[in-house]
Amino acid sequence: MRALKKRLRARYGWLPLEELRNKVMLGHTAVGLRRFERTEIQRLLATMPGGVRPQARVATVILTFKRPEGLRRAVASVLAQTMRDQVVVVMDDGGGQIPELPDDPRLHVLSLRHNINVLGVTRNIGMGLTDSPYVAFLDDDNAWLPHHLETALARLDAAQAPDAVYTAMNRILPDGTQHDILSVPFDRKLAWERCFLDSNPLVVRRTPDLHFSRLRRSSSVAPKEDWELVYRFSKRHQVEHIPEPTVDYTVNPDSYWTTWQVKA
Repeated sequence: MRALKKRLRARYGWLPLEELRNKVMLGHTAVGLRRFERTEIQRLLATMPGGVRPQARVATVILTFKRPEGLRRAVASVLAQTMRDQVVVVMDDGGGQIPELPDDPRLHVLSLRHNINVLGVTRNIGMGLTDSPYVAFLDDDNAWLPHHLETALARLDAAQAPDAVYTAMNRILPDGTQHDILSVPFDRKLAWERCFLDSNPLVVRRTPDLHFSRLRRSSSVAPKEDWELVYRFSKRHQVEHIPEPTVDYTVNPDSYWTTWQVKA
């Protein structure tokens, strides 16, 4: 069995095989979560002004859970973008610790009716509450540099443009020092073996098949939703990497969604 698994990984890559296993083992969890996603979109949409989805060139979905100071920084970095035509949706995963945020008509702060700890579903709800040609994502422990959206959209609006781009990331340790710069050109075969795909630097054209996985993944389950989304999306859509760092990404040992091991 071990030899067979090794041959399969060599031929197909270990991440796709692990994701196939996830779908078999965790597929049943997506049924109730998809129902929850639909009902939450309906419930929260009723709280939006006029009960309609706000429109903008870009919809930015910020995911948060009990990290008020990080959320302030993330929101400030999004509202400070040089590309201002956006709607910003803060999706609280039932944590309830929302700080005072800027009074900006582009900003909408919404909370799930209870914590679910399934970031794919929470992000899907944020997308479902907006109307925009493009979508971007940010977590509450990260921040964008002011030109992030402008840099991404310059490529997405060009002739023969891809359907998604992701920029390079400055990976920052909790003490504020730089860990490294993550800049990996998109290669679907390379993605079989390496988890370099992340949603925080991603700006993507909204299409009917744009949605995150609804499987309930524990912290030990690999690969994560970010990898699954980009890898699946790239099967039918062109994805490109922009090597310019436009995201400050915190390598956070206390992350609610990701388990990090930081060397001393």
